[in-house]
Amino acid sequence: MPDPSTYDYAVIRLVPQVERDEFVNVGVILCCPAQNFAEARIHLDEARILALYPKLDLDSIRTHLEAIPRICAGDPASGPIAKLSQRERFLMLVAPRSTVIQPSPVHTGICQSPAATLDRLMESQVL
Repeated sequence: MPDPSTYDYAVIRLVPQVERDEFVNVGVILCCPAQNFAEARIHLDEARILALYPKLDLDSIRTHLEAIPRICAGDPASGPIAKLSQRERFLMLVAPRSTVIQPSPVHTGICQSPAATLDRLMESQVL
């Protein structure tokens, strides 16, 4: 098993009405440079979101959310940002913004398995 490594993560939030500062957690981005790991996972609970915000354009939101894991992975189809280093892509994705899709503040931890930690974070923060 690898030595414990530091990681950073942010929760991806859907903020349908930015002025109200209400949000629904829809994903997690985790970066662990020591283990060359950066991954984002998304889960959009459409029924829950539409129950809270029935007029939301879920097609547009889904399109934007689906881009996050591709950018995080450095998929060339995601544009010029894919050419950045793993850490730079993570920092771009977690930069504060005032839009419908926002990252939480970045949190830090120590883990042996970043993939298992991402699973745990998705379970506790999103699902």
